[in-house]
Amino acid sequence: MRFFSFLLFYSLCGPLSLMAQPLKLWYKQPARNWNEALPVGNGRLGVMIFGKTNEELLQLNESTLWSGGPVKPNPNPDAPTYLPKIRKALFDGDYELATSLTKKMQGRYTESYEPLGDLVIRQPFNGQPTHYSRDLNISDATATTRFTVDGVTYTREVFVSAPDQVIVVRLSADKPGRLTFDASATSPLHYTKHAFGSREIGFNGKAPAHTDPNYVNYNPQPVIYDDRSQCNGMRFALRIRALPSDGTVTTDTAGLHVSKATHVVLLLSAATSFNGFDKCPDKEGKDEIKLVNGYLNAAARKSFAALKQAHQSDYHRYFNRVSLRLNDGKAPSANPSLATDERLQAYSTGGNDTDLERLYYQFGRYLLISCSRPTATAANLQGIWNNHVRPPWSSNYTININTEMNYWPAEVGNLSEFHRPLFELIKDVASTGKGTAKNFYGLGGWTAHHNTDIWAESNPVGDFGKGSPLWANWAMGGAWLSQHLYEHYRYTGDKTFLRETAYPLMKGAAQFCSEWLIPDGDGHLVTAPSTTPENVFVLPNGKKGEVSIATTMDMGIIRDLFTNVIEASAALDTDAEFRKLITEQKAKLYPFHIGKKGNLQEWYKDFDEVEPLHRHVSHLFALHPGRQIAPLTTPELAAAARKTLELRGDEGTGWSKAWKINFWARLNDGNHAYKLLRELLKLTGMEGTNYSNAGGTYPNMFCAHPPFQIDGNFGGIAGMSEMLLQSHLTDIWLLAALPDQWKTGQVKGLRARGGFELVELNWQDGKVSKVVIRSTVGGNCRLRVPNTLKASGNFALKTASGTNPNPLFQGEPVAAAQSTTTQVYDFMTQAGQTYTLVMQ
Repeated sequence: MRFFSFLLFYSLCGPLSLMAQPLKLWYKQPARNWNEALPVGNGRLGVMIFGKTNEELLQLNESTLWSGGPVKPNPNPDAPTYLPKIRKALFDGDYELATSLTKKMQGRYTESYEPLGDLVIRQPFNGQPTHYSRDLNISDATATTRFTVDGVTYTREVFVSAPDQVIVVRLSADKPGRLTFDASATSPLHYTKHAFGSREIGFNGKAPAHTDPNYVNYNPQPVIYDDRSQCNGMRFALRIRALPSDGTVTTDTAGLHVSKATHVVLLLSAATSFNGFDKCPDKEGKDEIKLVNGYLNAAARKSFAALKQAHQSDYHRYFNRVSLRLNDGKAPSANPSLATDERLQAYSTGGNDTDLERLYYQFGRYLLISCSRPTATAANLQGIWNNHVRPPWSSNYTININTEMNYWPAEVGNLSEFHRPLFELIKDVASTGKGTAKNFYGLGGWTAHHNTDIWAESNPVGDFGKGSPLWANWAMGGAWLSQHLYEHYRYTGDKTFLRETAYPLMKGAAQFCSEWLIPDGDGHLVTAPSTTPENVFVLPNGKKGEVSIATTMDMGIIRDLFTNVIEASAALDTDAEFRKLITEQKAKLYPFHIGKKGNLQEWYKDFDEVEPLHRHVSHLFALHPGRQIAPLTTPELAAAARKTLELRGDEGTGWSKAWKINFWARLNDGNHAYKLLRELLKLTGMEGTNYSNAGGTYPNMFCAHPPFQIDGNFGGIAGMSEMLLQSHLTDIWLLAALPDQWKTGQVKGLRARGGFELVELNWQDGKVSKVVIRSTVGGNCRLRVPNTLKASGNFALKTASGTNPNPLFQGEPVAAAQSTTTQVYDFMTQAGQTYTLVMQ
């Protein structure tokens, strides 16, 4: 009877019980390298967990630990003198001269994000471990390693608490007194070890005063610690304390030693002397010792259970906002007994596993919560996880695509608060960017270039002429970053944020662009010099050209910025004269052109690319993340964008494929977007920086550029969101690019522009069966869906017509009339109210 009762229960509840299981990445063996280790973090502290048995390795990071110090103003005083010469060369058609002169307008490289150190836990075992498993439970933000030796099962549990600002490690044995281990900490930076009483160890250290980027190989001393000014090179500290347990704990400078315990909790606390982008971290730095002890002492007064409960309650508040179910919540398409790396391998060879896609989506949201907390630093190229003193591309903020991509899923993924660290970074960059605009170009407003760092570097990087202008001298970083400020407003309707934070920064970026534009002699305004990161064109003489006039990317970004500033100033009823000026300038911007191949032209002239399959597709900015090109508003340009993607191909690095998912979704081609999602999830073990080969996904589900860059994870899940929901034009389009493989499903919690939340969206056979929408700010909700719906409740649903009256949905007019493929509805909403529509 018990057996038949179980069968009855499973037949009724089996699929639901599978869906209720925690979302986990899990493995049958320890990590062999960093790209197999599992990440945990709280936005400030990061850990990579290897899950080794005899010698566990926890690699540690603290998000403010960077080399260097505040930026030096006006590093290249002669830079402005070259600008008129460069422009003359460009208009004369002498692109080679323009390129060589542009190099003379470069400044310093950024500094590097540094690793904190390693915690090594050594356990002496005589027997061989069996029944091994390790996992990362992203439902609870907790990592667990478990194995058995000589009849004893050992468990290690690790999480990083945001409420208590400590790393918590709990080691246990299932038999009394069988837990014995030694724990020690080291750092690849300059440091000294200390023992603090019988239960605490740690180290104090100093970061480099300067670290060269990993690609610079011409300096005999790439890492420098000495700084006579006592400004550069921040201090840092780590403390590790064992809470009272049933075993014996002793310490010395070699480490912390535990003998014959049953369970032990280690608390790790870390801090730096970073005191802001404009303060010397050494002589003006915070007291890192006071900080590290403050965190540790407060956490040590709590039990493990209390620490864990606070951590999970805080994490669940954000993570549980969104759920995704594909193929109606059926059991995973792949064998559920397969470990994550095995599932990735099966998926890479053609297996179907929509539950793996669901896991990937939620893993991306987990990563953003773990590396970009509201009061912490912005997520860099690797989030907060890095084990190199000279990491790839300095693990900095690369703002010609990668930093922006990090935050594409923030608003739509219902993690709006986690967008804030980027806004703080923008404020800092705008501050130094005013000096850059004045000192390098003699212009007002503010600007930034290819990349920045915790010190808000904004000058054209390149080490005074050693860098390539095609990336180093691209001057649109501030303009692109400003898009995020306005997007936050469009999603939230927060006018206080718009007035006090977003608009002043946006206006400053627009002021620079307004003054940066010059007439081309044919009635248009252009940028010069101009590049299209990071592509190169073929000159008429067969040589390579890097610097041009009015690249399509420049024009797309400036159109986007001017549009946003025009809308924002009107919403705030301010700056009418400036609004009038940039409205007139916007009308004169060099237009988009369709090239001889039917593609969107990338440069001022219809040049051929040196690399037709180049990973960057910068000239499609206007398609995504911009909103100037769309099938519903500019069908001819959208067709040209499609042709561009066909010519550029589906190959590319991890983040490149992620961007292409978004492009194809914006073209409403869900099947092509899905094809690229599958390629992004292709298992790879590639190391190093050989990005000429296709990227994919590492065994720990980090995105492979290669090497690891977290932007691919975020861009990938942003693209998945775009496949389900788009709101960048003048309506909310449900299932805008639904692939055939997702014919049935459910999503809860996604956010749309206009202050709307999808409380629930259900679809069957590609048609919306039910949608529940909550309005946070009120106003008209214009909904575009693939089938007819009816209101379920006491509210008026009507066929949409005319301009959307909701001020958060301005832009190019979109045909609201019904078509053979979509239905468009309007209904008025009130703030805080929920509205349900069902299939008719």
